[in-house]
Amino acid sequence: MPPGVGMLKFALAGERTVVSQSLATSPLKLLNPRNHGNAAWIFSSSYGGGLVGGDQLAIDVSVEADATGLLSTQTSTKVYRSDLCTGQRLQARVADGGLLVVAPDPVVCYADSDYTQRQEFFLSGSAGLVLIDWLSAGRCALGERWAFRRFQNRIEIWRDDRKILHESLLLDPDHGNIAGQMGRFNTLALAVVCGPRLLPQAQELVARISAEPLERNALLVQSAGMFQNAGALLRVAGTSVEQVGRLLRKHLSFVCTFLGEDPWARKW
Repeated sequence: MPPGVGMLKFALAGERTVVSQSLATSPLKLLNPRNHGNAAWIFSSSYGGGLVGGDQLAIDVSVEADATGLLSTQTSTKVYRSDLCTGQRLQARVADGGLLVVAPDPVVCYADSDYTQRQEFFLSGSAGLVLIDWLSAGRCALGERWAFRRFQNRIEIWRDDRKILHESLLLDPDHGNIAGQMGRFNTLALAVVCGPRLLPQAQELVARISAEPLERNALLVQSAGMFQNAGALLRVAGTSVEQVGRLLRKHLSFVCTFLGEDPWARKW
């Protein structure tokens, strides 16, 4: 297997989900800690604490029927300065009745870094997905606010043979000053809640956010809406990672019921 490749499979064994396959090549690491629920948890990491120029990570995930898996990270994904492009690809397939929760810490792009990310999810039947995807401005204390060379991200979600969500973001100084365009905001986040079993939570999330008043010059702004009658899409912009993290945890607290334990108990 080439460097930076990971393969994961979540499968039901009795009443619990287990990791039936876990392979990773350096610099990628996959950790499988114990938890008190019936879901299986995997935390990804990398040797050296971040991604250096030329690193290209690729993770393939399979969630079998009725299994529940969590994929998270040990800490934020740091992308170091380099003339070479760094990237990550995640491809996941979730079988009927399965649930995948993807809840990483934010991506932190250092000054002069170049990062590309692509995430593809293929859901079957009644499969469910909860996805968090977020980005911070970088090391603001060191004067590196939105100072990366390029950031590109694409998310695609398929239900059976139909694409139900296509999300794309490109931040490139060639298209204008990024820091100026971001204004006061230092963190961008997106969350997806979709699948038949999660439809009540998705609808409640949209209703709750739609009912909240808008404030002028707020330090945190959010919006949510339904897509393709399949789920909810939440967008958040905030002035700090901690602030946005607390909001995500609040809105997605229902995840703990499916996982059997709070995956954010020691974070944010």
